[in-house]
Amino acid sequence: MSGRSVDGRLSQGWGGTAPNGVHVNVVLAERASPTAAALTTAFAAPRAGFTPILVSLGPDQPSYETLLPPTVMLNKVPVEDERFGGLVAGACQVGIARAVLDTVAAGLLEADQETVVFVSLWLDTDAQDEQAVCAAAREATAAALREAVEGRDPDAARALVDGRESVTHPFYGG
Repeated sequence: MSGRSVDGRLSQGWGGTAPNGVHVNVVLAERASPTAAALTTAFAAPRAGFTPILVSLGPDQPSYETLLPPTVMLNKVPVEDERFGGLVAGACQVGIARAVLDTVAAGLLEADQETVVFVSLWLDTDAQDEQAVCAAAREATAAALREAVEGRDPDAARALVDGRESVTHPFYGG
């Protein structure tokens, strides 16, 4: 890791294709910072259909291990049935964990308790393919983490500013 602060860095990423695609927002926090305190507050405030998960891995519940850096995952779409909940807690959690571990392996983050990763994820309720969802979560999270740690390409950021009159979004019809 470069040694510069990542506290409060935000980014987003998309992976896969609909309906099994995943969109994530990532926030990085340094331990004991106001950002980490805010993320801890979000983690401690679950509500029906939106339960934050401390990403943990293992073949069965008794052998779970905490992912390092600690990663909190929160879904943006309410979990209302077992199938969807399984995709979020299973495929998305594993995909996010793999992306965090990829980022550690690349030397962008350390596998320690000094940084907290917060991942807010969107998954279409029509998603069905567990393997595709896992791969999409990994792809989206990896892209978001790279951008959060390394920053945005200045030319791409400038192109967005220069093209501001033509920016659009899939949910915007104008």
